[in-house]
Amino acid sequence: MHFSAHKGNLVAGIIAGIVENEVVTALRTAIPRLGNPWNMKRVYLCSSGFGAGIVFWIELLSMQFIINTMRLFLFFVPAALLMVLFGTESTGVESYASRITAPSLKEKVSVLASDSLEGRETGKPGQHKAAAYIRSHFENIGLPGPANNDFFQSLNLYQSEQGEAYVKVDGKIFEHAGQVVYYGKADSKGEVTLPLVYAGLGRDEDFNTINVDGKAVLIRIEDGRIYNLPEVAKARQYGAKMVLVWNTDTESAFNILADQAREYVSRERPSLQKPKISAPNAGSFVVSPGLVETLTGIAPGKLKAISRQDPAGSPLSKLNPVTISYKTTMGIKTVETENVLGYLEGTTLKDEVIVISAHYDHIGVSASGNGDRINNGADDDASGTAAVMQLAGAFADAKRDGRGPRRSVLFIAFTGEEKGLLGSEYYADHPVFPMENTVINLNIDMIGRRDPQHEESKPYVYIIGTGEETSSLNKFSEYVNEKFCKLEFDYTYNEKEHPSRLFYRSDHWNFAKNGVPVIFYFDGIHGDYHKPSDEVDKIEFDLLARRSQCIFYTAWEAANRDKRIVLD
Repeated sequence: MHFSAHKGNLVAGIIAGIVENEVVTALRTAIPRLGNPWNMKRVYLCSSGFGAGIVFWIELLSMQFIINTMRLFLFFVPAALLMVLFGTESTGVESYASRITAPSLKEKVSVLASDSLEGRETGKPGQHKAAAYIRSHFENIGLPGPANNDFFQSLNLYQSEQGEAYVKVDGKIFEHAGQVVYYGKADSKGEVTLPLVYAGLGRDEDFNTINVDGKAVLIRIEDGRIYNLPEVAKARQYGAKMVLVWNTDTESAFNILADQAREYVSRERPSLQKPKISAPNAGSFVVSPGLVETLTGIAPGKLKAISRQDPAGSPLSKLNPVTISYKTTMGIKTVETENVLGYLEGTTLKDEVIVISAHYDHIGVSASGNGDRINNGADDDASGTAAVMQLAGAFADAKRDGRGPRRSVLFIAFTGEEKGLLGSEYYADHPVFPMENTVINLNIDMIGRRDPQHEESKPYVYIIGTGEETSSLNKFSEYVNEKFCKLEFDYTYNEKEHPSRLFYRSDHWNFAKNGVPVIFYFDGIHGDYHKPSDEVDKIEFDLLARRSQCIFYTAWEAANRDKRIVLD
């Protein structure tokens, strides 16, 4: 019992004692002075010794009865008033929901979205630190780890990794993202040396005047294009073994491409499957304008002029080939990561499981840019992860109080969501509890902010995955909202084929595709999405608490209803 209950009993006792003493004194004085008809009967009875004895016992018993009655009245009335004033200790569902508070959520979001976690990119030290923090919370509130008696469900991700890639001219090496950028995933199996010819603008009429078979080819792209170049495909059709592309006229323009290449390499998505190190072709190099003259021995301006001459005069055939070397290597990088699971066993329906989830990974540190480059992901999805942690605490409290849910509840913080829902995909393929026993997945991804459409609205949340308005899942969700939450449910993104395709873009999808009912809670797209500006100070913690409590109520009802939720 909390101090407030002791305080109420103490004050009630004091008041009752004070009032009782005053009233009892009055009663002892008043009772002997009872008026007619008692006084007349009292005089008559007292005329004999026997009658006087009767009067004595009647007065004694009457006075004691009245005093005891008043004692009861004077104790319970103040006590009842004090319970109204001070409140009582409740063990109802509202009591547990109220423990999900804005200050507690802020504490957890502040840790998860701190600079020290460096954006929680999957496989990086910051992500592992976040995992340890979540595991510690589950341990501290008394939840066991269900993944082979562990809190971590470990998994390996794989990604092809570009190794050494360069072009060499006269013994000098020009490395990838320096003065050349390699586009491709081929392994040259060592250094390759080839004659290099200039193929102008890469037209058929250009290739018809030179022999490129088995050689390296330099092509001029005048409009700056870089991807899916038909000129490169044409060069390969004519037998070129390697293609070099010259598509910029200034070093600054080329440097932008080099920066993008470094960013691309660092952001390449991993996979649950090992990639095959093979490629349909050798790839291509984009070269800087400063390197063009080094490669050909001809000034770029003169090469441009030659490119524009009439191919009928075979200007390209008059250029002497030079010799270059190149090397490309590829490997497979293994990324070790983990989902974090906490389990609360149910009672009479413990074999059925409610899954409450959020992803705790984010996109890490931007490879380029000025100023703050750490993407802390306070809303995406430290807010959802903090909510899962708080819901776990509320359910754990209920179980300690003997009010645990009928169904079991599994709390999961997923990794690899930002890499393609990989953590939840792995769980769906390797579930700790059978998917057929999973009653519902309540997935939480960004619930700490407002989007531009709701800047002035009442407390709201987007609901995704409940289907048609008449579906049993939607009715269940609305019932809980009406009974407990009183939030504005926005169904803008609820259609599976909405242009944003949000139904497929968070971890609930890997449950939905396995036939598990899902509800995805979301606050919308705001201007700080996937930017370093998604910071803790922009979270509305009171709103985050309201949404988190609503999800708790939904989980509570799903865990305790007689019949499990089924899809229509």
